[in-house]
Amino acid sequence: MTAAKLAAAFVVCALGAIWLGADIPSPGALLHAVTHPQEPFSVLLLSWRAPRVLAAFCVGACLGLAGAVFQGVFRNPLAEPYLLGSAGGAAVGATIAILLPLPLAQAVALPLFAFAGAWGATILVVLTARLAGVGEASGLLLAGIGVAAVLAALRSLLLLALSDETVSLQVVLSWTLGGIQTPFWDELAVLAGLTAAGLVLCLGLASGLDVLGLGDAVAANMGLPVERFLRRAVLLAAAVTAVAVCWGGLVAFVGLVVPHVMRWRFGAAHRQLLPASAFAGGCLLMLLDGAARALLPPAEIPLGLITALLGGPFFLLLLAREARR
Repeated sequence: MTAAKLAAAFVVCALGAIWLGADIPSPGALLHAVTHPQEPFSVLLLSWRAPRVLAAFCVGACLGLAGAVFQGVFRNPLAEPYLLGSAGGAAVGATIAILLPLPLAQAVALPLFAFAGAWGATILVVLTARLAGVGEASGLLLAGIGVAAVLAALRSLLLLALSDETVSLQVVLSWTLGGIQTPFWDELAVLAGLTAAGLVLCLGLASGLDVLGLGDAVAANMGLPVERFLRRAVLLAAAVTAVAVCWGGLVAFVGLVVPHVMRWRFGAAHRQLLPASAFAGGCLLMLLDGAARALLPPAEIPLGLITALLGGPFFLLLLAREARR
């Protein structure tokens, strides 16, 4: 796709997401609100919906990017941040940062603890699968499900043990169910910068991921330091996952579905697949977040529930397909 088509697709998705909400304006009212920025509804759109929509794009881009990297690293079509435990580990780390009194500011502690949790959980899944001595695809899947279950129980235990009158348990639970955190514009700049940095760094893995797809032995014969490359790729994908969890909570299956659809459209070459997955994941999550605000007004459906309802059947189809193979 050309840059003009990509820009047009982004604008259409962003405007659609801004338009969706508890109050859905007519096109004329939306145009009037945009052209009269001092009116209350204009302030709502520009100060609340617009930064949230852009944050949803960044979160979706991170999830799509991390999913594409994980699938390339493990050569496993079922790999994705949620199933591999990275998102659950990041959520545990972020929960600790939210609930415990720490000497660090929460703006610093939240991404640090989320990153540590995501990386640690991913390494634990890989080591568990290797120690079990089972096949790569099934081993990673089973280990990921087991680790994710343990992390979910640990997160619930932390919520019950550490929450008090100073912390709203409902707010934390809402965050763990998945939901875009509406940032201020300066926070959005940080999120956008981290997303862009993640994309640039992941693009540096593209050629290595292509070679790794030929197998470890072939990749080593072609000069790729396999073990070092795997550690770097897993660390980077976990960091990108942690960014998404910090601003979006637990949002499942975006990292599974989007890379698959983009692979059908653009092929398996990661130089095209990685940016395509990031862009498509961002656009998809903008629209799904708008639907989460608009389906049951004035209540808001947790975003993670919507992505699980849509992505779960897709995962089951992939699982059946791999089982037939």
